[in-house]
Amino acid sequence: MHHASPRAPGIHTRAALTWLAIFPLVTLGTWALAPLTAGWPLPLGTLALTLVVVPLAVYLVVPALLSLRVAILRRGTRA
Repeated sequence: MHHASPRAPGIHTRAALTWLAIFPLVTLGTWALAPLTAGWPLPLGTLALTLVVVPLAVYLVVPALLSLRVAILRRGTRA
């Protein structure tokens, strides 16, 4: 049987999923990079953090959350 694909998430869902990806990455990244970036000017520390966080979020975490959303929605339609 063919199931229709769930619609693309709305802007509020995308914002929530992006926050869900970014918050833990920024928290862990800040903690992990603190020993390396201690004493650096804020913009340079932020640059180092975002060089790690943005690719992780864009290429790994957000796509995984979107896939999880689809799986949950599909499971809900089968019930």
